[in-house]
Amino acid sequence: MTANRAPAAAIVLAGVPILLLSAAIAVTLGPAQLTVADVAGVVGSKLGLAETGVSRIGQGIVWQLRLPRAVLAAICGAGLGVCGAVLQSLLRNPLADPFLLGVSAGASTGAVSVVVLGLGAGAVGLTAGAFAGALVAFALVMLLASAAGGAAGHMVLAGVAGTQLFSALTSYIVITSADADQTRGVLFWLLGSLSGARWDDVLLAGVVCAVCLVLCLAKAGSLDAFAFGQDAAATLGVHVGRLRALLLVVTALLAATLVAAAGAIGFVGLVLPQAARLLVGPRHRALLPVTAVLGAILLVWVDVLATTIAAPQEVPVGVVTALVGVPAFAVLLVRRGRVS
Repeated sequence: MTANRAPAAAIVLAGVPILLLSAAIAVTLGPAQLTVADVAGVVGSKLGLAETGVSRIGQGIVWQLRLPRAVLAAICGAGLGVCGAVLQSLLRNPLADPFLLGVSAGASTGAVSVVVLGLGAGAVGLTAGAFAGALVAFALVMLLASAAGGAAGHMVLAGVAGTQLFSALTSYIVITSADADQTRGVLFWLLGSLSGARWDDVLLAGVVCAVCLVLCLAKAGSLDAFAFGQDAAATLGVHVGRLRALLLVVTALLAATLVAAAGAIGFVGLVLPQAARLLVGPRHRALLPVTAVLGAILLVWVDVLATTIAAPQEVPVGVVTALVGVPAFAVLLVRRGRVS
């Protein structure tokens, strides 16, 4: 079995240039006539490496509009994939994903509270509201799971309850307080959108994603031990409760940051870890970086589809990930059932 699996280092080394090329191609797509060489020239100019012959308007389109979007898509894909891989191991549930803990629903409630109710208007933006809502939802789910006994199954049930609660709160706020224009904007954001990407969002999401990935890689050996169950992991010297709490907080904070930046994008954290396991196996030192690279490449191209499939109208990214993710997940589920 393992002999047929590709080395993780080879996949990552091949994936990085593919990711860079994918992002460059994504930036060229749109009404403005741009080439990959133009994109490279603008990036080089902004970094002080070389001059570019691209017009100021073209430079603005690349640097202020399209490039932040492509980079944020890559970061969100990588981060959501890593969240899913870690949660599936911690909870020993192949259906776990970053939104299992109610983070997405809580972020939606926080964002809607800012946009529709005007809570913190002028001082707290959409991102801050979504982030605060995500943290409140996560804290509530953790409290409920702890009161129920703290087992992995309790965490799943608490996440379902939290998701339903905050989804209901969001619907109530929109129905009772939003006008037609606000309702359209909120619904589009709830389905996942990268259209408002800014370099501030990219910086915050990139730093959080990098730190969380490093932390998860540092605990890769302990995550491997969870495959044999919590009792077996404890006998191998793993501090089960402490590690699970730490990594749950890490993944929840990462998911909250990504949801705050781009809205609710589903199926990336569910499907990508499954595909990565087929390529490199279950060991997390190989699984996590491969999942991150595959997730980054996937979401860049999903965003390309979202902006071109119904042009000039844009489709929410979450809709495209669902359309792509459901068939992919069905294939993985059938294959997994035949193997078992």
